[in-house]
Amino acid sequence: MRAFRVHEMGEPGEVLRYETVDPPSPGVAQVLVRVRAAAVNFPDALLCRGEYQSKPPLPFTPGLELCAEVTEVGDGVTGVNVGDRVLGSAELPTGGFADYALMREGAVFPAPASLSDDEAASLFIGYQTGWFALHRRAALQPGETVLVHAAAGGVGSAAIQLAKAAGARVIGVVGGPEKAKVATELGADVVVDRNTDDFVEVTKDLTEGRGADVVFDPVGGDSFKRSTKCIAFEGRIVIIGFASGTIPEPALNHALIKNYSLMGLHWGLYRQRAPETIGQAHTRLAELADQGLVKPLVSERVGPDALADGVQRLADGSTVGRLVYVPAG
Repeated sequence: MRAFRVHEMGEPGEVLRYETVDPPSPGVAQVLVRVRAAAVNFPDALLCRGEYQSKPPLPFTPGLELCAEVTEVGDGVTGVNVGDRVLGSAELPTGGFADYALMREGAVFPAPASLSDDEAASLFIGYQTGWFALHRRAALQPGETVLVHAAAGGVGSAAIQLAKAAGARVIGVVGGPEKAKVATELGADVVVDRNTDDFVEVTKDLTEGRGADVVFDPVGGDSFKRSTKCIAFEGRIVIIGFASGTIPEPALNHALIKNYSLMGLHWGLYRQRAPETIGQAHTRLAELADQGLVKPLVSERVGPDALADGVQRLADGSTVGRLVYVPAG
């Protein structure tokens, strides 16, 4: 089979190599799948750079999120059958940027028939992250205002749709007119181009000075710092990640004075500590997809000749919507 592999750490455009390798075999509690589509995520770029929290042994194949067809099941696997169309996360070092990949049984879920392969491949990591951030951590209520940073990105685009499905008002923050168009198409009520406008003032004006009830922040840095200036009384800032490259140092006295909460979200920890919640969230996300309330916005499909460049562009922050890899043939 053919697969992209990383032999040394570096920028994705330089270290992703397309090679011929032997297909993997499923071990205990694993399934072998034929990849239909694999969504590209920011962690894939971090894996190439050696900056992700988990570091698979070299060489490895990235591609954390995929839609696939089950071709073989390992010992001890129940509830997953050959021929099933599934989605979920790949088991590194045999990731989804390949013809075949391995998946752990607990990370395999039915792909909604209402979604294409590209869309189904994009329903897992970003939407699970958005669901846990907005519902389990922030306890979002109908009528509240949600401020979403990086609103045209993978997790930001999911957060917009999930917040709207929950009856919230959404302010999306993006960088550039093309991304602003994407955030609008996703359903954001107000979109702020941070290159030309101040999201703090827009948020205050829209809420008559109250501020945002929930801030969804996968960026960190200055985005986090300025969000504290427009957070509502008893608001919740959910920290998703630090795509800006800067980890902020919050002034905790400010949180005390304004009565707001800082909440971390490491979604992967739920897979270790409360794995049953992942399946529960998937069931609800599949229902929302079948109802047409969420639908991943796939803006670009790339084949083997363009994947490395695509992962690099995502790492550089120049992509919009979801970028999906489709194996040759």
